[in-house]
Amino acid sequence: MSGDISAAAVKELRERTGAGIMDCRKALGETGGDQDKAVELLRQRGIEKAGKKAGREARQGLVEPYIHGGGRIGALVELNCETDFVARNEQFRTLAHDIAMQVAATDPKYLRPEDRPAGDGAVAGEDLALLEQPFIRDPKRTIGDLVNEHIATLGENIVLRRFVRFELGQGEGE
Repeated sequence: MSGDISAAAVKELRERTGAGIMDCRKALGETGGDQDKAVELLRQRGIEKAGKKAGREARQGLVEPYIHGGGRIGALVELNCETDFVARNEQFRTLAHDIAMQVAATDPKYLRPEDRPAGDGAVAGEDLALLEQPFIRDPKRTIGDLVNEHIATLGENIVLRRFVRFELGQGEGE
């Protein structure tokens, strides 16, 4: 059935997911050409690939800044990968930028759910850990999904190590 998939459909799926041509063609073939189902299938496969790469050391990467509001809000994120080759990749740099923008916009308090201190519960969807937050540009995907998709696409372990957000006039304890 994958022979019936048009090049335009493969291109569209590739643009939506960043997955390789053959992976897109195969996913479309397996889902009867349904773009949304193919996206979900690729996402699931990306999560599987991400799980296999999770134990690999990620000590390269970059620190990405994002400044918003005429310099009133700023965020820095450290995003790590396995090689400097991937660290220089445009997709990796875009991921780092998108995460820094997310931090500036949403002011998360924790990176992972397990980072939340005991007794400090989330309030009705507020105060979500950064990796659990819906991505502001595509709320159907979380930041964690976004990282996993890039692991699958780039073929390396990617770790969001840490972040910080600054807002003019805000200090410790405020």
